Formats: sequence, structure tokens, C-alpha cells
Amino acid sequence: MTKLTFAAAVSASLIALASAAFAADEYNVSNGLTLTGNPLGMHGFDPVSMFKADAPEIGDAEYTSEHDGVDYYFANAETKAAFDADPAAMLPQFGGFCAFGVYVGKKLDGDVRYADIVDGKLYLFVNKAIFDKYLEDRETVISGAFAKWPEIIETPIGDL
Repeated sequence: MTKLTFAAAVSASLIALASAAFAADEYNVSNGLTLTGNPLGMHGFDPVSMFKADAPEIGDAEYTSEHDGVDYYFANAETKAAFDADPAAMLPQFGGFCAFGVYVGKKLDGDVRYADIVDGKLYLFVNKAIFDKYLEDRETVISGAFAKWPEIIETPIGDL
């Protein structure tokens, strides 16, 4: 392989991965990439199951949809189709980061075990203690997070 060919291959790889790097700042994604080369959202849990199931369901790579440079896994073809019809309605707010964390200006991991649906919108929280704190004043936390999100959406996690 010539130096020019190698440089072109490296450049092409970096360009292909650029969307994943940008997505990591705006979306809470798992480390690593999926088979499509995109990062994985919601730690592989089916976002539609948050609205339709008794408990969050783990997705299957067989049922993958991409939205804004992030892949999401689904438990079955039906939940994938529901997502594909209206992804914005099924995705967690604040890129899947903890809503309380956003409220205080941080990007903390959102955990599907600590979730709330308010006015048809999904909010995730980092742990039970933070979720309980959120429950004390939902409206203030949600409105404060929406006010703070535009300021931090593109800020790398390490810079917050």
C-alpha cells in the first residue's frame, strides 16, 4: 500500500467516524460502535418499550434503526416500525442523558430503570437517589433542564 493510498484510507475512516464523535457530545451512547459504525443509544434498550411494556426490554441488533448518527436496537419488528414512524416521539429527552443532571448543567448517564414519562416525553435519570430528588419537584427540574440543555448540548462531557 502506498503512502498516498494509506493516507486516503485513514482520512476516509476518520470522516466516517466523525458523526459518531459528534453524536457522543449530544447523545448518551455506549462505548464502542455498532456493526454499522454508529454509536449505540440507550445502552441497547428498546426505546419504544419504555412506552409500551411493563419493563424496559433489551433490543436486538437484528432490529436496528439509525437516528441522527446513533443506532437504536429494538425487541422486535413492531417496535422498530413504531420508532421509524416517529423517532422524536420515542427517544428520551436530552439525548438520553439524566434529566436532573442536565438541570444542574451536567451530562450524566441515563438509566432506563429510573425513568418517567411526562406529557408523552421520556426522561431518564442516573440512579434512584437522583430520581427520588426529581420526584420532589418534577416541573422545576424538567423546565430547568429544558432551559439549560441549549447551553450544554454541544459541550463535551469532560468539559462540564
